[in-house]
Amino acid sequence: MFTIGDFARHGRVSVRMLRHYDAIGLLRPAHVDPVSGYRFYEAGQLARLNRVIALKNLGFTLQQVQMILDEQVSPEQLRGMLRLRRAELEEAVAAAAARLTQVEARLRTIESEGRMSTHDVVVKRIPAVRVAELTGTAAGYEPEHIGPVIGPLFDELCRRLNQVGVAPVGPGIAYYEDSLDGGDAILVHAALPVATSAKDGHDFSVVDLPAIENSATIVHRGSMDNIMPTAQNLARWIDSNGYRSAGYPRELYLECPDDPGQWVTEIQEPITSR
Repeated sequence: MFTIGDFARHGRVSVRMLRHYDAIGLLRPAHVDPVSGYRFYEAGQLARLNRVIALKNLGFTLQQVQMILDEQVSPEQLRGMLRLRRAELEEAVAAAAARLTQVEARLRTIESEGRMSTHDVVVKRIPAVRVAELTGTAAGYEPEHIGPVIGPLFDELCRRLNQVGVAPVGPGIAYYEDSLDGGDAILVHAALPVATSAKDGHDFSVVDLPAIENSATIVHRGSMDNIMPTAQNLARWIDSNGYRSAGYPRELYLECPDDPGQWVTEIQEPITSR
């Protein structure tokens, strides 16, 4: 048998917690000395302690934990609960990481105000191009909404093109439109230039993107999660040079290695004179 202190150390819990579990009948000592009142535990009770802690970490109240344990949840059922909780925690961590990325992007945007060069902005005509495309809907135009939509669209488009033996003839293009339903939702188009026409049985669209007669362009280097400093630098150039924006910019993905931090993307924003 173990003293309460030894049992607490083996179970990686506090003595105070064990006393509380005893008081509410959740984990009684195996033996209590009638004279001293000292509590003693057996090694076999570690199994119940582990279940108590695991169920608490799943978000159950102690009352619920007691009910579950009294009904003798099997190890397989408990493992299933823990896997579910692990998935929930992983999702929460991923969401927090995504929010942190966007906070860092905003901070970089603020820190770069007034320091980024506008000499790299070029006004030029963007020629028309025939593309195969897939379309999805994003909840908004923020990078955290666009990224999870555009990436899978391009992956699926490449798969479908390969399936029918159609090879892209140029770098990928993303372009955007307001959703027909209004609100903040955005239509996201993932497109690849092709030298073919639409055919029956193709599970993708083939469209001719019109030329942009006047486009203010700038090259962004790095992940698209960090696009804001470059995009806002372009916006300042447009405003200070007598132009106004004429719609959503296109994104031409010039280089897309495995590391998104090494991407090279040309931002092409249609403009008109003010």
